Order: sequence, then C-alpha cells, then structure tokens
Amino acid sequence: MARAFALSGLLRLRQIEKEHAASDLAAANAFRRAAADRQARAIAELHAVPADATDASTMFALAAARAASRSMLSDLTALSAQAEAQTAEAQAAFTEAKKRAVGLEKLEARHVAEVAAGDLLAEQAAVDEVATGAWLRERTAGRASGRASGGADS
Repeated sequence: MARAFALSGLLRLRQIEKEHAASDLAAANAFRRAAADRQARAIAELHAVPADATDASTMFALAAARAASRSMLSDLTALSAQAEAQTAEAQAAFTEAKKRAVGLEKLEARHVAEVAAGDLLAEQAAVDEVATGAWLRERTAGRASGRASGGADS
C-alpha cells in the first residue's frame, strides 16, 4: 500500500486559495475593463454633444452640462484608478497564493516519485527473491538427484 502524501490536506487548501485568488483577479480585471469602457463611452458621448449656443440660456445650459460632465469624468477617472489598484492587489494575492501552492505541489511530486521508486525497489526485491529461490531449489534438487544416482558432486 502506497504511503499517502502527509500534506495533501494543506495542498488542497492551497489549491483552493489559488483558485479563489484567480477568481478575485478575474473579477478585478472585469471591473477594471468595465470602468475603462464606461469612461471611454462617456468621453465619446461628450464629444458628440453639439457646442453651438444660439442664446444666453443655451450657453448657460452648455456650461452647466460641461461642469457636470467634468465632475462625472473625474468620478470615472477615480473609479478607474480604484479598479487599477484592486487589480494590482488581486494580482499580488494570486501570485502569493500560487507561490504557496507550487511549493507544496513540488513536495507532492517528490513524494510520488519516492513512493514509486520504493514500489519499484520492493518489486525488484521480490523478483530477486523468486529468482534466487528458484536457483537454490534447482541447485538443491540437482545435488539431491546427483547423490541419489551415486554421482560425486563437490
């Protein structure tokens, strides 16, 4: 019976942590892309707004709209910066979780190799024992038959 990897529970925990960190990273990347897309759409929509003012009230309305748009763009820029920071944090967490899991995965691979080598060694010892036993039985049987027939074996 092969010996089980003693740290298999910890390895599974590390793999779950790595998968969770990968999920967080994917969510942070999606949030970052969505924020950048919203910012790009807002800028494109602002460029499409006509800037022709025919009277004072239209000019005041355009000025108010531009002020509100600048405020919205400022908010979207802050949101994009926050999304970038979250993505960087998620990437660092994923990298750290991956490092912790890889170390244990290497230990498990080494353990599997050692168990396989031990199994091969035990199998070779069994084959050697069978071969040695057969050789001894043949030799013993040969001496016994030589004595029974009156031959002189040394």
